[in-house]
Amino acid sequence: MDSYSKLEQLHDSMVSMTKTIESLENSILETLKENTELKVENQLLREKMDKMNNAHNNTVKTQSGLESLRQIYSSGYHICNMYYGSHRDPNTDCMFCLDILDNFGEKKKKH
Repeated sequence: MDSYSKLEQLHDSMVSMTKTIESLENSILETLKENTELKVENQLLREKMDKMNNAHNNTVKTQSGLESLRQIYSSGYHICNMYYGSHRDPNTDCMFCLDILDNFGEKKKKH
């Protein structure tokens, strides 16, 4: 086998490895996204169960829900209805998410 053939074979191998890496990267990103969505859904379901079981403890639940949302947001995920559960750039803030955090529970207090 001559040098050019070896180089061509190496190039083909690298192209194949690059495609495999890209595929694995996409798969990992999808798994992380699904995991986050499931965590958010799980948290919301737990809060809903708590609400159904303990209707008299509204103030504590609101604070608990707010802390849960803050934790999810600070972990790098959206909590707003526009991008709910999707990954957020940790170097930037989302005005929709921040609006939710700033006004969480306000509607309940007005009633």
